[in-house]
Amino acid sequence: MRANKSLGQNFLVDPNFQRKIVEALGVDTEDEVLEIGSGRGALTCHLVGRVRRLVLVELDDRLVADLRDRWGARPDVLIVHADALSLDLGPLATSPETLKVVGNIPYNITSPLLFRLLERPRPAEILVMVQREVADRILADPGTAAYGALAVGVRSVADVEKVLQVPRQAFRPVPGVDSTVIRMTPHAPPRLSEVEEADLRAVVRAVFQWRRKQLQKILRDHPDLLVEKDALGPLANAIGMELTVRPEVLSSDAFIALSRALGARP
Repeated sequence: MRANKSLGQNFLVDPNFQRKIVEALGVDTEDEVLEIGSGRGALTCHLVGRVRRLVLVELDDRLVADLRDRWGARPDVLIVHADALSLDLGPLATSPETLKVVGNIPYNITSPLLFRLLERPRPAEILVMVQREVADRILADPGTAAYGALAVGVRSVADVEKVLQVPRQAFRPVPGVDSTVIRMTPHAPPRLSEVEEADLRAVVRAVFQWRRKQLQKILRDHPDLLVEKDALGPLANAIGMELTVRPEVLSSDAFIALSRALGARP
């Protein structure tokens, strides 16, 4: 079955890496697992029968038919023919907060899909394979060129770790880049309220649109912020940092403090 380029398909064909990914997920017979982009069943075949309930999500009509032929009759497997970007974890899982998510994420929808998976109710664990560059951006330290809104957005709601590097030769067709498996563990309980998370996303998006400017200028002049000049001093105290720096040096904790300080203004 040929890969569909329009869906960003690259099938993981190396059985050694298939097994390593499932081992990293660490499932047992009580777990409920959601697999994103089940494809030709590269990970599915290592999960079936090992967990209490397995939910397979696939968009490609041909692959869904194949999945149903192979595992559709099993009472512990649910096959969902849907776009992962439209997923609502609530109806799919008996307990979304204990759900484990695994998948090989198509490169062309990586960022929006990650943020979709991090919407509430959040799963207990998300183990996904992404383009190596994207993983590097998520894991980047403040002050580095790769650090930006993606790192802050993800790490403000979840802990992230690198699990495994996967070379491009492990796929068919062979992509032009290598991949990385990362584990995202959402904070439980959440560090921020839903309102605080929305405020933080808005602030981070605005600030990194002007990432080459000093933070004080961004806060003062960006149309989505427009902070009065006399409010800059209290904001600097709130985040414990001079506002003459560029946004790329602020940690996710500093961004949270900044967003809260902005929200607390009269």
